[in-house]
Amino acid sequence: MHPFWSIGFRPFYLGATVFALLAVPAWYAVYRGWLTFDPVLPGMAWHAHEMLFGFAAAVIGGFLLTAVRNWTGRPTPSGAALAALLGLWLAGRLLLITGPVELAVAVDIAFLPVLALVLAIPLWRSRNWRNLFVVPLLLALAALGAAHHGGYHGWLDPAWGHRAITVALDLVALLLAVIGGRVIPAFSANAVAGLIPRRWPAVEVLAVGLLLFIALLDVSGLGIPEPARRGLFALAALAHLLRLAGWQPWATRGNPLLLALPLAYLWLPTHLLLRALLDPGSGQMAPLAAHALGIGAMAAMMLAMMTRSALGHTGRALVAGRAEITAFAAVHFAAATRALGPLAWPDAHQTWLALSALGWSVAFAAFVLRYAPMMARPRADDA
Repeated sequence: MHPFWSIGFRPFYLGATVFALLAVPAWYAVYRGWLTFDPVLPGMAWHAHEMLFGFAAAVIGGFLLTAVRNWTGRPTPSGAALAALLGLWLAGRLLLITGPVELAVAVDIAFLPVLALVLAIPLWRSRNWRNLFVVPLLLALAALGAAHHGGYHGWLDPAWGHRAITVALDLVALLLAVIGGRVIPAFSANAVAGLIPRRWPAVEVLAVGLLLFIALLDVSGLGIPEPARRGLFALAALAHLLRLAGWQPWATRGNPLLLALPLAYLWLPTHLLLRALLDPGSGQMAPLAAHALGIGAMAAMMLAMMTRSALGHTGRALVAGRAEITAFAAVHFAAATRALGPLAWPDAHQTWLALSALGWSVAFAAFVLRYAPMMARPRADDA
Protein backbone atom coordinates (compact mmCIF):
# COMPACT_ATOMS: atom_id res chain seq x y z
CA MET A 1 0.00 0.00 0.00
CA HIS A 2 1.25 3.46 -0.85
CA PRO A 3 2.02 5.47 2.32
CA PHE A 4 -0.44 8.20 1.25
CA TRP A 5 -3.38 5.81 1.74
CA SER A 6 -2.10 4.18 4.93
CA ILE A 7 -3.87 6.42 7.46
CA GLY A 8 -6.57 9.09 7.39
CA PHE A 9 -4.61 12.22 8.19
CA ARG A 10 -2.48 12.00 5.04
CA PRO A 11 -5.13 12.43 2.30
CA PHE A 12 -7.59 14.44 4.38
CA TYR A 13 -5.15 17.00 5.77
CA LEU A 14 -3.73 17.54 2.32
CA GLY A 15 -7.14 17.61 0.65
CA ALA A 16 -8.51 20.06 3.22
CA THR A 17 -5.57 22.45 2.98
CA VAL A 18 -5.38 22.44 -0.82
CA PHE A 19 -9.13 23.12 -0.88
CA ALA A 20 -8.70 25.96 1.66
CA LEU A 21 -5.89 27.41 -0.44
CA LEU A 22 -8.09 27.43 -3.56
CA ALA A 23 -11.56 28.16 -2.17
CA VAL A 24 -10.98 31.43 -0.31
CA PRO A 25 -9.13 33.20 -3.17
CA ALA A 26 -11.82 31.90 -5.54
CA TRP A 27 -14.58 33.26 -3.32
CA TYR A 28 -12.77 36.61 -2.98
CA ALA A 29 -12.38 36.81 -6.78
CA VAL A 30 -16.11 36.15 -7.19
CA TYR A 31 -16.91 38.72 -4.51
CA ARG A 32 -14.86 41.35 -6.35
CA GLY A 33 -16.34 40.41 -9.73
CA TRP A 34 -13.09 39.08 -11.15
CA LEU A 35 -14.38 35.52 -11.53
CA THR A 36 -17.82 34.15 -12.31
CA PHE A 37 -19.27 30.77 -11.47
CA ASP A 38 -22.72 29.65 -10.38
CA PRO A 39 -22.53 27.28 -7.39
CA VAL A 40 -25.48 25.32 -6.08
CA LEU A 41 -25.66 27.70 -3.10
CA PRO A 42 -25.58 31.52 -3.45
CA GLY A 43 -22.05 32.96 -3.26
CA MET A 44 -21.88 33.95 0.42
CA ALA A 45 -23.78 30.83 1.47
CA TRP A 46 -21.38 28.68 -0.59
CA HIS A 47 -18.41 30.32 1.15
CA ALA A 48 -19.83 29.70 4.64
CA HIS A 49 -20.96 26.17 3.81
CA GLU A 50 -17.66 25.10 2.30
CA MET A 51 -15.51 26.47 5.11
CA LEU A 52 -17.53 24.40 7.59
CA PHE A 53 -18.80 21.35 5.71
CA GLY A 54 -15.93 21.22 3.22
CA PHE A 55 -12.65 22.38 4.79
CA ALA A 56 -13.39 21.84 8.49
CA ALA A 57 -15.18 18.52 7.90
CA ALA A 58 -12.11 17.17 6.07
CA VAL A 59 -9.73 18.24 8.83
CA ILE A 60 -12.01 16.74 11.49
CA GLY A 61 -12.21 13.57 9.40
CA GLY A 62 -8.44 13.27 9.05
CA PHE A 63 -7.92 13.92 12.75
CA LEU A 64 -10.57 11.44 13.91
CA LEU A 65 -9.62 8.68 11.47
CA THR A 66 -6.13 8.86 12.95
CA ALA A 67 -7.08 9.48 16.59
CA VAL A 68 -9.72 6.71 16.76
CA ARG A 69 -7.11 4.22 15.58
CA ASN A 70 -4.88 5.31 18.47
CA TRP A 71 -7.72 5.49 21.01
CA THR A 72 -9.06 2.01 20.23
CA GLY A 73 -6.13 0.06 18.81
CA ARG A 74 -8.44 -0.98 15.98
CA PRO A 75 -8.14 -0.17 12.25
CA THR A 76 -9.84 2.74 10.55
CA PRO A 77 -10.19 2.95 6.75
CA SER A 78 -7.01 2.70 4.70
CA GLY A 79 -6.18 1.83 1.11
CA ALA A 80 -9.19 1.65 -1.23
CA ALA A 81 -11.69 2.35 1.57
CA LEU A 82 -9.87 5.54 2.53
CA ALA A 83 -9.62 6.60 -1.12
CA ALA A 84 -13.38 6.05 -1.51
CA LEU A 85 -14.07 8.18 1.57
CA LEU A 86 -11.87 10.97 0.22
CA GLY A 87 -13.58 10.60 -3.17
CA LEU A 88 -16.98 11.10 -1.54
CA TRP A 89 -15.76 14.31 0.10
CA LEU A 90 -14.21 15.56 -3.15
CA ALA A 91 -17.37 14.75 -5.13
CA GLY A 92 -19.36 16.92 -2.75
CA ARG A 93 -17.03 19.86 -3.33
CA LEU A 94 -17.19 19.54 -7.12
CA LEU A 95 -20.94 18.96 -7.35
CA LEU A 96 -21.69 22.02 -5.23
CA ILE A 97 -20.08 24.02 -8.05
CA THR A 98 -21.40 22.13 -11.06
CA GLY A 99 -24.77 20.75 -9.88
CA PRO A 100 -27.31 19.29 -10.42
CA VAL A 101 -28.79 20.51 -7.15
CA GLU A 102 -30.39 17.29 -5.86
CA LEU A 103 -27.32 15.14 -6.54
CA ALA A 104 -24.98 17.78 -5.13
CA VAL A 105 -26.97 18.03 -1.91
CA ALA A 106 -27.23 14.25 -1.50
CA VAL A 107 -23.50 13.65 -2.00
CA ASP A 108 -22.50 16.62 0.15
CA ILE A 109 -24.71 15.49 3.05
CA ALA A 110 -23.55 11.85 2.80
CA PHE A 111 -19.92 12.39 3.82
CA LEU A 112 -20.36 13.10 7.54
CA PRO A 113 -22.80 10.21 8.25
CA VAL A 114 -20.49 7.79 6.42
CA LEU A 115 -17.54 9.12 8.43
CA ALA A 116 -19.57 8.76 11.65
CA LEU A 117 -20.36 5.13 10.78
CA VAL A 118 -16.76 4.09 10.06
CA LEU A 119 -15.67 5.70 13.34
CA ALA A 120 -18.55 4.28 15.38
CA ILE A 121 -17.57 0.69 14.55
CA PRO A 122 -14.10 0.67 16.21
CA LEU A 123 -15.30 2.91 19.07
CA TRP A 124 -18.23 0.58 19.82
CA ARG A 125 -16.27 -2.66 19.46
CA SER A 126 -13.55 -1.39 21.79
CA ARG A 127 -16.15 0.01 24.25
CA ASN A 128 -14.43 3.37 24.05
CA TRP A 129 -17.40 5.24 25.52
CA ARG A 130 -15.33 8.31 26.44
CA ASN A 131 -14.84 9.24 22.80
CA LEU A 132 -18.12 7.97 21.38
CA PHE A 133 -19.47 11.54 21.57
CA VAL A 134 -17.81 12.27 18.21
CA VAL A 135 -20.43 10.12 16.45
CA PRO A 136 -23.54 12.12 17.44
CA LEU A 137 -21.55 15.32 16.93
CA LEU A 138 -20.77 14.35 13.32
CA LEU A 139 -24.39 13.38 12.75
CA ALA A 140 -25.54 16.72 14.17
CA LEU A 141 -23.19 18.55 11.82
CA ALA A 142 -24.56 16.50 8.92
CA ALA A 143 -28.11 17.45 9.89
CA LEU A 144 -27.10 21.12 10.00
CA GLY A 145 -25.50 20.83 6.57
CA ALA A 146 -28.79 19.44 5.28
CA ALA A 147 -30.74 22.21 7.02
CA HIS A 148 -28.47 24.83 5.43
CA HIS A 149 -29.33 23.45 2.00
CA GLY A 150 -32.99 23.19 2.93
CA GLY A 151 -33.17 26.82 3.99
CA TYR A 152 -31.75 28.04 0.68
CA HIS A 153 -33.55 25.62 -1.66
CA GLY A 154 -37.00 26.15 -0.17
CA TRP A 155 -37.31 22.75 1.49
CA LEU A 156 -37.28 24.24 5.00
CA ASP A 157 -37.99 27.57 6.66
CA PRO A 158 -35.59 30.08 5.02
CA ALA A 159 -34.35 31.03 8.51
CA TRP A 160 -32.33 27.81 8.49
CA GLY A 161 -30.13 29.32 5.79
CA HIS A 162 -28.51 31.39 8.55
CA ARG A 163 -29.36 29.40 11.67
CA ALA A 164 -27.69 26.20 10.48
CA ILE A 165 -24.35 27.98 10.04
CA THR A 166 -24.63 29.63 13.46
CA VAL A 167 -25.35 26.31 15.19
CA ALA A 168 -22.65 24.47 13.20
CA LEU A 169 -20.14 27.08 14.38
CA ASP A 170 -21.43 26.54 17.94
CA LEU A 171 -20.71 22.81 17.61
CA VAL A 172 -17.25 23.50 16.20
CA ALA A 173 -16.59 25.76 19.21
CA LEU A 174 -17.73 22.94 21.50
CA LEU A 175 -15.46 20.43 19.74
CA LEU A 176 -12.49 22.81 19.95
CA ALA A 177 -13.15 23.36 23.65
CA VAL A 178 -13.30 19.62 24.38
CA ILE A 179 -10.28 18.63 22.28
CA GLY A 180 -8.33 21.75 23.31
CA GLY A 181 -9.03 21.00 26.97
CA ARG A 182 -7.49 17.58 26.53
CA VAL A 183 -4.44 18.32 24.41
CA ILE A 184 -3.26 21.83 25.30
CA PRO A 185 -2.52 21.27 29.00
CA ALA A 186 -1.30 17.72 28.36
CA PHE A 187 1.11 18.68 25.57
CA SER A 188 2.38 21.66 27.58
CA ALA A 189 2.99 19.61 30.74
CA ASN A 190 4.83 16.93 28.76
CA ALA A 191 7.12 19.45 27.05
CA VAL A 192 7.81 22.07 29.75
CA ALA A 193 9.68 20.84 32.79
CA GLY A 194 7.93 21.61 36.06
CA LEU A 195 4.73 22.91 34.45
CA ILE A 196 1.57 21.75 36.22
CA PRO A 197 -1.50 23.11 34.41
CA ARG A 198 -4.36 23.93 36.76
CA ARG A 199 -7.94 22.81 36.26
CA TRP A 200 -10.85 24.11 38.30
CA PRO A 201 -13.86 21.76 38.06
CA ALA A 202 -16.37 24.61 38.28
CA VAL A 203 -14.64 26.48 35.45
CA GLU A 204 -14.48 23.32 33.32
CA VAL A 205 -18.20 22.65 33.74
CA LEU A 206 -19.10 26.28 33.16
CA ALA A 207 -16.90 26.71 30.07
CA VAL A 208 -18.11 23.60 28.23
CA GLY A 209 -21.64 23.72 29.61
CA LEU A 210 -22.26 27.28 28.47
CA LEU A 211 -21.12 26.42 24.93
CA LEU A 212 -23.58 23.54 24.88
CA PHE A 213 -26.34 25.82 26.21
CA ILE A 214 -25.57 28.44 23.56
CA ALA A 215 -25.80 25.78 20.84
CA LEU A 216 -29.17 24.58 22.16
CA LEU A 217 -30.41 28.17 22.40
CA ASP A 218 -29.34 28.91 18.83
CA VAL A 219 -30.87 25.73 17.40
CA SER A 220 -34.16 26.45 19.14
CA GLY A 221 -34.43 29.91 17.61
CA LEU A 222 -35.79 31.22 20.90
CA GLY A 223 -34.81 34.75 21.85
CA ILE A 224 -33.88 35.87 25.35
CA PRO A 225 -33.82 39.41 26.75
CA GLU A 226 -30.93 41.47 25.44
CA PRO A 227 -29.15 41.97 28.80
CA ALA A 228 -29.36 38.24 29.52
CA ARG A 229 -28.04 37.39 26.04
CA ARG A 230 -25.06 39.69 26.39
CA GLY A 231 -24.39 38.44 29.91
CA LEU A 232 -24.48 34.82 28.74
CA PHE A 233 -21.78 35.37 26.12
CA ALA A 234 -19.67 37.52 28.45
CA LEU A 235 -19.81 34.85 31.18
CA ALA A 236 -18.84 32.15 28.69
CA ALA A 237 -15.90 34.28 27.50
CA LEU A 238 -14.73 34.78 31.09
CA ALA A 239 -14.95 31.05 31.80
CA HIS A 240 -12.76 30.23 28.80
CA LEU A 241 -10.24 32.93 29.67
CA LEU A 242 -9.95 31.50 33.20
CA ARG A 243 -9.64 28.00 31.77
CA LEU A 244 -6.87 29.10 29.43
CA ALA A 245 -5.06 30.98 32.22
CA GLY A 246 -5.03 27.82 34.33
CA TRP A 247 -3.08 26.05 31.60
CA GLN A 248 -0.32 28.71 31.93
CA PRO A 249 0.24 29.11 28.18
CA TRP A 250 3.02 31.69 28.69
CA ALA A 251 5.25 28.81 29.76
CA THR A 252 5.26 27.55 26.16
CA ARG A 253 6.46 30.84 24.64
CA GLY A 254 9.79 29.30 23.64
CA ASN A 255 8.14 26.53 21.64
CA PRO A 256 6.12 27.82 18.64
CA LEU A 257 4.57 24.41 17.97
CA LEU A 258 3.13 24.39 21.50
CA LEU A 259 2.33 28.11 21.72
CA ALA A 260 0.24 27.91 18.54
CA LEU A 261 -2.44 25.89 20.36
CA PRO A 262 -3.27 28.29 23.25
CA LEU A 263 -2.98 31.28 20.90
CA ALA A 264 -5.65 29.66 18.72
CA TYR A 265 -7.76 28.89 21.79
CA LEU A 266 -7.61 32.56 22.80
CA TRP A 267 -9.80 33.34 19.79
CA LEU A 268 -12.63 31.33 21.37
CA PRO A 269 -13.28 33.82 24.22
CA THR A 270 -12.63 36.62 21.72
CA HIS A 271 -15.40 35.19 19.57
CA LEU A 272 -17.73 35.02 22.58
CA LEU A 273 -17.00 38.62 23.54
CA LEU A 274 -17.72 39.74 19.97
CA ARG A 275 -21.03 37.87 20.12
CA ALA A 276 -21.85 39.69 23.35
CA LEU A 277 -21.14 43.04 21.70
CA LEU A 278 -22.21 42.56 18.09
CA ASP A 279 -24.77 39.79 17.65
CA PRO A 280 -28.03 41.18 16.24
CA GLY A 281 -30.11 39.32 18.84
CA SER A 282 -32.02 37.32 16.20
CA GLY A 283 -30.16 34.03 16.51
CA GLN A 284 -27.84 34.99 13.63
CA MET A 285 -24.15 35.28 14.42
CA ALA A 286 -22.45 38.60 13.67
CA PRO A 287 -19.94 38.26 10.78
CA LEU A 288 -16.98 39.51 12.83
CA ALA A 289 -17.72 37.03 15.62
CA ALA A 290 -18.15 34.24 13.07
CA HIS A 291 -14.74 34.94 11.55
CA ALA A 292 -13.05 35.20 14.96
CA LEU A 293 -14.22 31.63 15.49
CA GLY A 294 -13.89 30.35 11.93
CA ILE A 295 -10.43 31.75 11.17
CA GLY A 296 -8.97 32.47 14.59
CA ALA A 297 -10.06 29.52 16.71
CA MET A 298 -11.01 26.87 14.12
CA ALA A 299 -8.50 27.31 11.31
CA ALA A 300 -5.61 28.32 13.57
CA MET A 301 -6.14 25.40 15.94
CA MET A 302 -6.57 23.02 13.02
CA LEU A 303 -3.29 24.21 11.52
CA ALA A 304 -1.57 23.76 14.88
CA MET A 305 -3.01 20.27 15.34
CA MET A 306 -2.33 19.23 11.74
CA THR A 307 1.32 20.26 11.91
CA ARG A 308 1.87 18.52 15.23
CA SER A 309 0.07 15.28 14.33
CA ALA A 310 1.58 15.13 10.84
CA LEU A 311 5.10 15.56 12.22
CA GLY A 312 4.52 12.99 14.94
CA HIS A 313 2.80 10.39 12.76
CA THR A 314 5.45 10.65 10.03
CA GLY A 315 8.26 10.06 12.53
CA ARG A 316 9.68 13.58 12.53
CA ALA A 317 10.76 15.83 15.36
CA LEU A 318 8.06 18.00 16.93
CA VAL A 319 9.79 21.24 16.01
CA ALA A 320 8.32 24.21 14.14
CA GLY A 321 10.43 25.48 11.27
CA ARG A 322 10.02 28.53 9.07
CA ALA A 323 7.05 27.06 7.19
CA GLU A 324 5.11 26.31 10.35
CA ILE A 325 5.85 29.70 11.93
CA THR A 326 4.83 31.41 8.69
CA ALA A 327 1.56 29.46 8.60
CA PHE A 328 0.76 30.24 12.25
CA ALA A 329 1.55 33.95 11.92
CA ALA A 330 -0.37 34.29 8.64
CA VAL A 331 -3.56 32.62 9.90
CA HIS A 332 -3.62 34.85 13.00
CA PHE A 333 -3.05 37.86 10.75
CA ALA A 334 -6.01 36.69 8.64
CA ALA A 335 -8.18 36.38 11.74
CA ALA A 336 -7.19 39.76 13.16
CA THR A 337 -7.72 41.65 9.92
CA ARG A 338 -11.11 40.03 9.29
CA ALA A 339 -12.55 39.96 12.81
CA LEU A 340 -10.92 42.95 14.53
CA GLY A 341 -9.75 45.27 11.74
CA PRO A 342 -13.26 46.51 10.87
CA LEU A 343 -13.77 47.51 14.51
CA ALA A 344 -10.72 49.77 14.35
CA TRP A 345 -11.46 51.24 10.90
CA PRO A 346 -14.95 50.38 9.61
CA ASP A 347 -14.56 52.34 6.38
CA ALA A 348 -11.67 50.12 5.26
CA HIS A 349 -13.79 46.97 4.98
CA GLN A 350 -12.50 46.09 1.49
CA THR A 351 -8.90 46.49 2.63
CA TRP A 352 -9.42 44.26 5.68
CA LEU A 353 -11.10 41.65 3.51
CA ALA A 354 -8.23 41.62 1.02
CA LEU A 355 -5.60 41.42 3.77
CA SER A 356 -7.44 38.56 5.45
CA ALA A 357 -7.72 36.59 2.21
CA LEU A 358 -4.01 37.16 1.62
CA GLY A 359 -3.09 35.99 5.12
CA TRP A 360 -5.26 32.90 4.75
CA SER A 361 -3.67 32.05 1.40
CA VAL A 362 -0.13 32.45 2.74
CA ALA A 363 -0.93 30.25 5.75
CA PHE A 364 -2.27 27.34 3.72
CA ALA A 365 0.30 27.70 0.94
CA ALA A 366 3.04 27.38 3.58
CA PHE A 367 1.41 24.24 4.96
CA VAL A 368 0.86 22.61 1.55
CA LEU A 369 4.39 23.30 0.33
CA ARG A 370 5.91 21.88 3.51
CA TYR A 371 3.62 18.92 4.11
CA ALA A 372 2.52 17.66 0.68
CA PRO A 373 5.80 15.78 0.09
CA MET A 374 5.71 14.49 3.67
CA MET A 375 2.25 12.98 3.23
CA ALA A 376 3.37 10.91 0.26
CA ARG A 377 6.51 9.46 1.88
CA PRO A 378 6.97 6.63 4.39
CA ARG A 379 7.64 7.50 8.02
CA ALA A 380 11.03 9.12 8.43
CA ASP A 381 11.96 6.64 11.18
CA ASP A 382 11.07 3.50 9.20
CA ALA A 383 13.99 1.15 8.82
